[in-house]
Amino acid sequence: MQDMNELLQSADWKNEKHAPVIEVKKKEDKDFIFVKVSVGKEIAHPNQTQHHIRWIQLLFKPEGEKFPFEVGKINFTSHGESPAGPDTSTVYTEPKGVFVLKTEKPGTLIGISYCNIHGLWRSELELTL
Repeated sequence: MQDMNELLQSADWKNEKHAPVIEVKKKEDKDFIFVKVSVGKEIAHPNQTQHHIRWIQLLFKPEGEKFPFEVGKINFTSHGESPAGPDTSTVYTEPKGVFVLKTEKPGTLIGISYCNIHGLWRSELELTL
C-alpha cells in the first residue's frame, strides 16, 4: 500500500504556484474564525481547460488530538469549457474559497489542493487563539 504522504507535495507558496495559501481572520463574527484558502497568490496558477486547480480542501487538527477534522472542500468545476457550443460564453472558476469554523483549541490548519496535471499539494498553518 502506498503511503499517502508520498502523494502530497509541499513547498513555500511564495515560490510554488501549486501550494495552497492559508490566511486566517480571527473572530470577525464573535466566535467564528474565517479561513481563506487559495492557490496562486504570489505566482499565478494557469486556469485553463487543460491545466487548472480542481479542488481545495481544508482540515483542522486540534492540538493534542490524534485525527484532523475535515472543515470543508470546494470543487472548481468551470475551466473554460463551452457547454452549448462555440458561440457561447466561457466561465473560469478561480481557486479561492473561505471556510468558517469555531474551535476552542489551537491547532494546525492543513490545506490540500489538486492540480489536474501536477497532483496533490499541501500547506499548513498553526492556528493560535
